[in-house]
Amino acid sequence: MKYVVMVSHGEFAQGLRSAVRMMTGERDDMFSVSLKEDMGTNQFAEEFAKLVEPFAIDDEVLLFSDILSGSPFTTSLDILNQKGLLAKSMVFTGMNMPMVLTAVLMKDNIDGEDLKEAILSEGRMAVTFFDMNAVKEEEEII
Repeated sequence: MKYVVMVSHGEFAQGLRSAVRMMTGERDDMFSVSLKEDMGTNQFAEEFAKLVEPFAIDDEVLLFSDILSGSPFTTSLDILNQKGLLAKSMVFTGMNMPMVLTAVLMKDNIDGEDLKEAILSEGRMAVTFFDMNAVKEEEEII
């Protein structure tokens, strides 16, 4: 099975999971865990390890993190490595909703490089500037 796992500082991962769930429905292949303000890295590691405990050695993980090299990112990689899942994982940082939504909806239809490129493409296209001055008065924005 392919799992989508989100990790972050604060409540970002849970909020993103909630938003994606609104669009995809409840899923048994999407998880999130966060390093909260009152939590140490060891406690985060315990929660992440508990989350991935049921994953089998032949499962695949699409890991999404808020920032590169943050504690949630590095701790998650370490635990996936200890569990023997890192080699079968795709790891993305700078996660946003279009990336995760694409992963959830496409992970069972495409694999490898095609999946990676689809996820990255959607994530990049979502980051843009909306120029209010470019909208003509007669056009409706909302």
